[in-house]
Amino acid sequence: MSRYEKSIVAAGHEEVCRAAGTILAEGGNAFDAVVAAGFASAVVEPALTSLGGGGLMVGYNAQKGQELYYDFFVDTPGRGGIRNNEPPDFFPVTVNFSGTSQDFNVGLGSVAVPGTLKGLLHIHNKLGRIGLKEVIRPARELAADHVLNQQQAHFLRLLYPIMTISEVGKKLYEPGGSYLQSGDRLCNPELAGYLDQIAIEGDESFYRGEIASAIVSEMAGQSGLLTMEDMAGYRVHEAKPLRIPYRGYTFLTPSEPSMGGTLIGLSLSLLAASGDIPKDSWGSSDHLLRTVRLMQDVERKRALGITNPGALRKYLANRTVGEQTADGRLFSRGTTHVSIADCEGNCASMTCSNGEGSGYFAPGTGIMLNNMMGEDDLHPEGFHSSPPGQRVGSMMSPSLLLRDDKVQLVIGSGGSKRIRTAISQVISQVVDFGRDLDEAVAAPRLYWDEDRLQVEPGFPRSVTDILQERVKTVIWEQKDVYFGGVHAVIPGESGAGDPRRGGTVVEISQ
Repeated sequence: MSRYEKSIVAAGHEEVCRAAGTILAEGGNAFDAVVAAGFASAVVEPALTSLGGGGLMVGYNAQKGQELYYDFFVDTPGRGGIRNNEPPDFFPVTVNFSGTSQDFNVGLGSVAVPGTLKGLLHIHNKLGRIGLKEVIRPARELAADHVLNQQQAHFLRLLYPIMTISEVGKKLYEPGGSYLQSGDRLCNPELAGYLDQIAIEGDESFYRGEIASAIVSEMAGQSGLLTMEDMAGYRVHEAKPLRIPYRGYTFLTPSEPSMGGTLIGLSLSLLAASGDIPKDSWGSSDHLLRTVRLMQDVERKRALGITNPGALRKYLANRTVGEQTADGRLFSRGTTHVSIADCEGNCASMTCSNGEGSGYFAPGTGIMLNNMMGEDDLHPEGFHSSPPGQRVGSMMSPSLLLRDDKVQLVIGSGGSKRIRTAISQVISQVVDFGRDLDEAVAAPRLYWDEDRLQVEPGFPRSVTDILQERVKTVIWEQKDVYFGGVHAVIPGESGAGDPRRGGTVVEISQ
């Protein structure tokens, strides 16, 4: 079992890092800390995540040498319900960005069966060491009162039409008729009170009791889809993570129905098959053109159906020896990530999302429920086409990188479709180019966006000129949250928070 002199947390908000760090300092392990971080992020990152959303965690239990994967993403609603011909409460809301706009689908009919609350309590019950009240305490204090930082104020400003659909949202985010700005105090007394209730009774009321009944009653009366059978029947799925070999390492990532981990595994497998990469070639035209060809090839294979572990295994087994690789959205869906490694070698990588939020709050809780049924990339066959009770797939990819059965890297990202490219590019920099973690996370990124290449600034002009000669290329003026938010930890050594998403690192000497 590994033993380190310090525990490390990397996340997208200073208060989330502080919450996890407090629990580690009080004797909790990485799993206590990731649960504390999950509750805290639901409070201080309300445009990104919520206890009414969904998430995934990949972890490593050092005491047992056990690889872990917990899927607490959302289910499609409607179990046990009788649908009439009346359309669900499901409508677009236009969000204005600088120079353009984008529509998102919200309303009660956009709400999928929430899993985050159930998932956090499941992780704590299975793997935690200290009491639930202590783990929730930092989030409870933040819910009562905290200062809105610049990053979250920006996200809230973008999602103003969604955050203020309901009277609850207006009261919370636009008190006295003035929408919250950076530096203002955000107080959610209903959520603070409900967190006290959770500390005593867990999630019973939310999934089976009074709160569930209130949710279902309002859904029935306002053309929503959630039923009591949906809520009471929700379960966290435990499975083995997907294992992908990569240049002497093993990449652990979510297995099905998650799609993101499979696509990262495909990308790494194709990169390994392309041969060794000179360590001094990062940022060169050869390196970037190789990356472009790789991203194009992954997109072609994704279109052919290599989006799940079984299809990936079949492809890798049948690939001919020596096969060579062939020559969005404006707002990244609300997603946040935390990576933790404690001094005992336990590791937790967790990504959570609320979509953009549905605009609907669970009565008496201060919790906005998700709009995952309105996310077009999660429902390629059309909205509301999947049967009730089906676990929705996700691009979220909390992951670990192992060598000789020892965790070398805890990593994950927000960013919707850019999650997989952000993670694979950072891993390649660390493994293939030997770059420091901070350097790898901060480095400019690429993303192949259907028929054009999106490029962050920072590459040499001579190199981007070559790219523009080969493919349609958009050079961004500054680094942006569009390209993901990778928060990563090298156990016992260092952590890196992505500056694109307010990344913060906390180290706790133990």
